[in-house]
Amino acid sequence: MKLGVLFSGGKDSTLALHKAAEKEEVECLITLASENKESFMFHTPNISIATLQAEALGLPIIQKTTAGKPEAELKDLEEAIVQATKAFGIEGVVSGAVESVYQAERIQRICSRLDVWCFNPLWQRNQKALLEEILAQRFKVVISGVFAYPLDKSWLGKELNTELIGKLLKLEKTFGLSPSGEGGEIETTVLDAPLFKKKIEILDSEVDAKGNSGIFKIKQARLVAK
Repeated sequence: MKLGVLFSGGKDSTLALHKAAEKEEVECLITLASENKESFMFHTPNISIATLQAEALGLPIIQKTTAGKPEAELKDLEEAIVQATKAFGIEGVVSGAVESVYQAERIQRICSRLDVWCFNPLWQRNQKALLEEILAQRFKVVISGVFAYPLDKSWLGKELNTELIGKLLKLEKTFGLSPSGEGGEIETTVLDAPLFKKKIEILDSEVDAKGNSGIFKIKQARLVAK
C-alpha cells in the first residue's frame, strides 16, 4: 500500500514513518506549517527544517501553511492529503498520534471522508517504552520546545538520552508530566534516524524562553555524511 506520512519532524512522526516503512511503501511526507503556536493539531517548533529532513530521507514533501484556526486547519490538512493522493497515488495516511484523541479522531474523520486508510502505529504505546525504542534505534533527537512547569530553558537543545528520559520519568511521578510530551509539554526535532541517508548538522541556533515556556530555534542547518 502506498502511504503518505503526516510529518512534523518530531520524534513521534519520524518513528511512525519508520514503522510504516517496514511493511508498506512510503511515497511522501505531508507537513502543515501552522502560524498559530497554540495549535492543538500541529507541531510548530523548527517545522521550517522539514524540507531538510525530507531531503535527508530521500522523500518528496507536500507542505502547506495553515493559519492554525481550530476547524480551518483541518480543511487545510484535508487539502494537503487530497494533493498527496493526486500527486503520489497514496492509499493511506500515517500519523504519529500516541494518546491525543483530539488529533486521532480528526485525522480519522478526514481519512474516512476521503476513503483512505488511517494508520496510527504508535497509538496507546507505553510512553517509557516509546522513548527507549527511539534510543535503541539510534535516533538523534533534541528538545525543541518546553511548555509546562517545571521545565525551563535548561532543557532546550538537549539531546534525548537515557539520563534525560530518567529525569522525565521522575517528573511524571512528581508532577504528572507526560514523559513523551503527549500533553503538549515537550516538542522535539529529529536530526538523524535509521532511514536518514544523511544527518542534520545545526550551524546556528537560539533559545527563546521565559519561565516554563520556550523554544530551541534552529536558524541554520545542513546535511552531512553519516
